Amino acid sequence: AAGFAELPLPQLPSTAAPWGILITGVGGTGVVTIGALLGMAAHLEGKGISVLDMAGLAQKGGAVWSHVRIADRPEQLHAARVAAGEANAVIGCDLVVAAGDESLAKMRAGHTRVVINRDQTMTSEFVRGFAAQARSGDVAANPDPQFPAGSMEAQIVDAVGAGRAEFIDASRLATALLGDSIATNLFMLGYAWQKGLVPLGGEAILRAIEINGAAAEANKAAFLWGRRAAVDPQAVAEAARPQHGTPAHHALSASLDELVARRKAHLREYQNAAYAARYAHLVERVRAAEARVVPGVTTLTEAVARGYHKLLAYKDEYEVARLYTATDFLKRVEEQFEGDYKLVFHLAPPTLADKDPHTGELRKKDYGPWMLKAMRVLAKFRHLRGSVLDPFARSHDRRLDRALIADYERLVDELLAGLQPANHDLAVQLAALPEHIRGFGHVRERYLAGARKREAALLARFRGGAPAAAEPAARVHKLIPIVAG
Repeated sequence: AAGFAELPLPQLPSTAAPWGILITGVGGTGVVTIGALLGMAAHLEGKGISVLDMAGLAQKGGAVWSHVRIADRPEQLHAARVAAGEANAVIGCDLVVAAGDESLAKMRAGHTRVVINRDQTMTSEFVRGFAAQARSGDVAANPDPQFPAGSMEAQIVDAVGAGRAEFIDASRLATALLGDSIATNLFMLGYAWQKGLVPLGGEAILRAIEINGAAAEANKAAFLWGRRAAVDPQAVAEAARPQHGTPAHHALSASLDELVARRKAHLREYQNAAYAARYAHLVERVRAAEARVVPGVTTLTEAVARGYHKLLAYKDEYEVARLYTATDFLKRVEEQFEGDYKLVFHLAPPTLADKDPHTGELRKKDYGPWMLKAMRVLAKFRHLRGSVLDPFARSHDRRLDRALIADYERLVDELLAGLQPANHDLAVQLAALPEHIRGFGHVRERYLAGARKREAALLARFRGGAPAAAEPAARVHKLIPIVAG
């Protein structure tokens, strides 16, 4: 890539005394390969090196640490492990592992410098949290797990001291620049080397990559992109930006008008213009009523705009067919996969799927690539949705979809009839209840039961004139491509 030739050479640390590097990451992503490459590079330079790889119980997908110690002569290395507080550098390919007790113990304020990939990898706690939520169907009792990125980064900064930690959005950058997240670890190595944290020559590292043989050119490119990110982060962020900009459907709405307009446009594609007009009419009624009761406030209108759209745009057989055949799904598949591959669809259509004999829940079946042809035909008949000619209209799920829409419309009518400044917050919470209904089939029914219980409690307070209890503020994590800590 243009610009690599102008990269300045870093000042590499001395190895007159042993230099300790701790590399942290997740098994199966190539973390151990970094230690192996450094071992070969040190051998090429005639330096002494020890590499000790340590893995947790789950070697693939679990925490992995590589202890790397480099010195001028092999006889200077008396221990393979980096001792407590003795890491000169930490290359954190995974934030969760880098912020763990095992890694923090190797850091020392004023001594250790770290570079950390801030990608948010979901842990088993997240899986258990969402599983508990899905089992109970109660979002209030089992709120969405929050990734504690801020507290993890703060722990690392506390361990090494201010100005000695850098957090990089390496996974996103490496994937955008090189087409595969597996390039992240070599990207991190390049970044750390350019920052002067690795006491080996760049030519030796590149030669070690060649000797390793696996995807040598891609790995060399990842190393060089990491170097460039350390020197010119803005240029790298620009290079990683999609050529055609952020897709419109990925960008957040900047205003209430845009929020409503985008959902109207979606409902026209989903069904027809009349369906979109039905949506817009209710939203405008709410907007006018809210403006009369609490001028300048639009939170109720926003809640209805989101909640009503979610119920209207239920994902039935027609919509699944449309999403697979009338969007960029196939294009994205072709961009991600090469060679001879086969599409297999795992579906549980209510009219065709068998029930599990033990749970009574529908079981998914595998359907081959021929299903795309059937979906193209089905998508063309979405105007039949809900009519007497709709073959799916009488299934339990589709009847429930339509009932939820009618119930919500009646709820909004009641909210508007009784709306006052004192109960406005309660009205917002009630209007936002569709956001608590998630999943499909039996999973959705559990969430629906929880939402109905919450609706009954909120409605009782709304009708009785009780003020709203404060809702906990949502935590938002803003990702910045590259930030020095």
